[in-house]
Order: sequence, then structure tokens, then C-alpha cells
Amino acid sequence: MDPLDEEVKAKLAKVLEVLKTDISTVRTGRATPGLVDHVVVSVYGGSTRMKIMELATIGVQDNQTILITPFDQSIIGEIQKGIMEANIGLTPVIDGQNIRISIPQLSEERRQQLIHLMRQKLENGKIMTRHVRQEAMTAIKKDYANKDISEDIMLRLEKEVQRVVDEVTSEIETLGKKKEEELLQI
Repeated sequence: MDPLDEEVKAKLAKVLEVLKTDISTVRTGRATPGLVDHVVVSVYGGSTRMKIMELATIGVQDNQTILITPFDQSIIGEIQKGIMEANIGLTPVIDGQNIRISIPQLSEERRQQLIHLMRQKLENGKIMTRHVRQEAMTAIKKDYANKDISEDIMLRLEKEVQRVVDEVTSEIETLGKKKEEELLQI
């Protein structure tokens, strides 16, 4: 196995990971922990900034309600404030030792806006994939120009890089189709 091939696969895996995280933040009208788990809040008097997933358990009570239970009850107000300040269109309500977030139904117009946003995120993922491909192809051609590899090896490596890029692009398309189906469900 070629080290270049492993490096390309690692970079493309990172692109997919970033894209999945990015797409999970797009609201579908259904309650999911992904809507708030990466929101960063200032806690303990603003001295520390942490993700909600590091400060609390995040669960789904029903299709329309996210339930957040802080590990430390003294920061419940700061978590609520952080969600409000994150401008993600959700209104957290403190309910005893928990924070409840009701997810409103999406209008058809809002669904179309979210689909458009999601497609932009997918396109950004494809652009990142193309950048990784371009870097790999440039490195392969440089190795060939320096006589470090033969023409046969260069062609094989280019073919392998293209195959891996095609797989990732296909996975990006599949992610997009799944998310679009979720957005269109009522």
C-alpha cells in the first residue's frame, strides 16, 4: 500500500466527517441531538467554553422535543443562554433539572431553504474532495517528473486516487439524498 494512497484516504475520511457533522446541524423538523450537541457555550462565569455534548446528556423525548440534562446543575442557565446566543432558531426552556427544546414544524418555504442550504454544504464537501484529489495528482506527477516512480506506477496511482475520490463523491451524494428525504417528510 502506497503512503500517498493512505494519506489521500485519511484526508477524504476527514472531509466526510466534517461534512456529516455540518449536515447534521441542518434542521429537519424532527428532534435530533445533532441540532445542539456541537453548540459551544461559555460556562463557569465565562472562564470556559465547551460543547454542550461535553456538559450534558442530550436525548430525544419525542419527535418534537430535545431533552438536555446537565451533569452539573449549576450551569443549566448558562447552557440555556448559550443555545439562545447560538442563533440556531431554537428556544430552550428550563424544566426543573432539564432543558427542553421544542422543535416547531417546518413550513414548505423553510424546507426549501434548508434543502438549498444543505446542497451548498454538499457542494463544499465536493470542492474539498476535489482539492484533495488535485493535491494527490500533483504529488504523483511530481514523483514521476523526479523519476521516483515509473509511468505504470503513476497511472496506477492516479487510477486508484480517482477510484477513492469517486467513492467519496458517491457517499456525499447518498448523504444528500437521505437528508433531503428527511427534510421533505412531514
